Amino acid sequence: MNKIFKRKIILLGAILILVIIFGVLKGSVNLSFSELFASENRQILHLRLVRVILAIIAGSGLSVCGIALQAILRNPLAEPYLLGTSSGAGLAAVIALTLGLAVTYIPFAAFIGAILSTLLVYYISRERGKIGVQSLILSGIIVSIAFSAIILFLLSTSEREALHGISWWLWGNLEVFDFKLLSIVGVIVAFGIFTVYMFSQDLNAISIGEEEAVHLGINVELMKKILLFLVSLITAAIISVCGVIGFVGLVIPHMSRLIIGPNHKLLIPVSCVLSSAFMILCDSLARTIFAPSEIPIGVITAIVGAPIFIILLKKSEE
Repeated sequence: MNKIFKRKIILLGAILILVIIFGVLKGSVNLSFSELFASENRQILHLRLVRVILAIIAGSGLSVCGIALQAILRNPLAEPYLLGTSSGAGLAAVIALTLGLAVTYIPFAAFIGAILSTLLVYYISRERGKIGVQSLILSGIIVSIAFSAIILFLLSTSEREALHGISWWLWGNLEVFDFKLLSIVGVIVAFGIFTVYMFSQDLNAISIGEEEAVHLGINVELMKKILLFLVSLITAAIISVCGVIGFVGLVIPHMSRLIIGPNHKLLIPVSCVLSSAFMILCDSLARTIFAPSEIPIGVITAIVGAPIFIILLKKSEE
């Protein structure tokens, strides 16, 4: 690693630390530094720290999923929700509320829904035991559209007040009420990111082309299946605790490539740092723009992420 890369990594690390401090200090309630660390405000400090941790977990997981999918599908527009996980999770959550299940069961229902929708997409896209890239993308789009239509129908016809409130969850938020769930999700995401990182060299090879990867002795089909499983697991876990947060897994990988290059051994950790800072900043904006009211973080990531992606897209065409 040359000096330029080292300087970039040190700079990104410093930016992340500053953003973490900012995320802890800023919130819907204006408190000075001394007030925040006072004993009577310890609960507020604790909640802000937990939100920052969840932002790091969710941002890192979504960006790594985006990197993996963009590599194995060789599609720059691939992102974590491409496999129908978001619509599957949303539909399962809506059905759970329609059946009268308690809100505490929503994360579990969303996780199961995300996994099942991914399995459905995988089953539809199989071609003679292999995963067809174009079929996988089209299947994901079709399943997402179908499930989204069902969600809209249930939301528009149901009289349950709790069901109408799920739109907040569908747009994502980092409010944490179940710390045990957060711990489980953190372990799942950390395991998934570590395992994807172990495939860094394989991802480098398959990004060039499947034939080249095969010539290097890589079992491409097995690698695809493992990585698709890991992506589904990570995405489902994140959705279960904080809902659907778009653009992170699409924009951050492209920004990271501009900063550090296409080598996945460097790209994955840099993407984790960059996405963590991005998520913390977006969450801070969501909490403070209309304080004490809070905007779903998915709205902020879409508003900020869409222009960034357009700029990156235009720059790549030059």
